[in-house]
Amino acid sequence: MRFQVLGTLEIHDGTRRLTPSAPKQRSVLALLLSSANEVVPTQALIEELWEGRPPVSALTTLQTYVYQLRKLLTRSGDERGGLRLVTKHGAYLLHVDEGMLDAVEFERLVDVARRHLQADDLERASAALCGALDLWHGSALADVVSGPRLEIYKTRLEELRVHATKLRIDTSWRMGRHHETIAELKELTAVHPLDEWFHLRLMEGLSRESRRHEALEVYHNLRSILREELGLEPGSEMRELQQMVLATDHVPEPVRAGRNGRQPARNPVHGRAIAQKADCAL
Repeated sequence: MRFQVLGTLEIHDGTRRLTPSAPKQRSVLALLLSSANEVVPTQALIEELWEGRPPVSALTTLQTYVYQLRKLLTRSGDERGGLRLVTKHGAYLLHVDEGMLDAVEFERLVDVARRHLQADDLERASAALCGALDLWHGSALADVVSGPRLEIYKTRLEELRVHATKLRIDTSWRMGRHHETIAELKELTAVHPLDEWFHLRLMEGLSRESRRHEALEVYHNLRSILREELGLEPGSEMRELQQMVLATDHVPEPVRAGRNGRQPARNPVHGRAIAQKADCAL
């Protein structure tokens, strides 16, 4: 059994798609998956499903959704295997074994990549990050109606996705593959117009390719967006790079994603999927 939340919500048993069609039942499943192997209070589920205005029948309706999910798991045979949905003192617990949930696998691979980066093993770090990002097929839980609890979960996943993307680009640059990231960085600056990190890297990459006019255009586009949206100017690194590009063809060493790959991302991914990573196909 495989559960996918990094995109639309999907359940596969290897041969069949078993995803529930009822919107609230899908929300219950998504909530349980977001807290896989952890207890979720019944009241928290009710508040999420009905946004603080539950009907009198809310508890009975929730119990029906859980019963239907149990039937689904039993039919697939996984209630007896690595997946069990149990009731515990006014709460529910969905047991999910390793490898069943793509979000857990994504985080595991990013952690693997961090360890390889600490050991300066760039090839293995790049492979792990490519594997992690390849698990994504759109925005997290894109087709699930979300309340506050699921929104927090989705935002967290999207921020981790951005951070993993930065780590992979950073790793590619350290491997001398800056040229292969330029097309992707152009798309990323469009998807994340307020994230200076992507603009900075695109500007650096274009400068290293002797495309100074395009590099300066990146700066001016970012400056216009920041002034219009936030009333701010680009940060010191962008301003310093602009002056350096104006003065010389030399570009400083790239700014890494963070010491040992731990710098948090600031902006979640919204909208369409990021372009295919060129260096992942190498």
